[in-house]
Amino acid sequence: MRIFQVDAFTDTPFSGNPAGVCLLDEPKDDGWMQAVAAEMNLSETAFLLMEKAGYRLRWFTPTIEVELCGHATLSTAHVLYEIGEAEPAEPIEFQSRSGTLGARWDSDHDRVVLDLPARPTEPAPIPSEISRALGIQAVAGGRVGKLHLIEIASEEAVRSMKPDFQTLRTFPGRGVMVTSRASTRGFDFVSRYFAPWIGIDEDPVTGSAHCALAPYWNARLGKTEMLAYQASPRGGVVHVRLDGDRVHLGGQARTVIVGELLA
Repeated sequence: MRIFQVDAFTDTPFSGNPAGVCLLDEPKDDGWMQAVAAEMNLSETAFLLMEKAGYRLRWFTPTIEVELCGHATLSTAHVLYEIGEAEPAEPIEFQSRSGTLGARWDSDHDRVVLDLPARPTEPAPIPSEISRALGIQAVAGGRVGKLHLIEIASEEAVRSMKPDFQTLRTFPGRGVMVTSRASTRGFDFVSRYFAPWIGIDEDPVTGSAHCALAPYWNARLGKTEMLAYQASPRGGVVHVRLDGDRVHLGGQARTVIVGELLA
């Protein structure tokens, strides 16, 4: 089977968020896919299977299956366009645990644009123990399902965070987004994403998090189109457009490994 490693939300190899993309030639059981994801040891590996109804897409971290992964979806679409399985003029639809997801090629900007469900933030107190473990002072925030969204005062504070991951793992959670308005010219907001509970201390660039960050910052900035930067050590740029209950995320990608899976 063909397998790829793609750096997503970047135009430069060895930056952005690396994802595995495995093109299945037959159905595989969950244990096998989980083992491949652990072998790849990336934040997520996507598994794509062509079915009668179209493409079936699933994502696994090294330890669990997840409901939605933006950067691995972008990577999968990038691979399909790059190897000629999809024509640039044709949109792609994926069936997933988060419903139907769309992708299209934006030839004007050399990037893939995803169509994903928006995830509004619900009001909720920020657990003080999580703030302490992150070493931050929360300004605002809430919850998005099992995820915490925390706004803090400045981009500098976002960039300089040094979380205590061992302590974080002792509290209930699934993931935490930390965000602020951007001070870097040209960007609207910045963020970082931590998920030690599912085997990812820090995710380099998190597409699914921007499904929540888009409506959150729309309410604060009054914009439907925004440019975001995820300020992890690898870094990544995400073009964001909120459209009702959908979020369109645009990003470039670069394939860095092409191989054959023999096991």
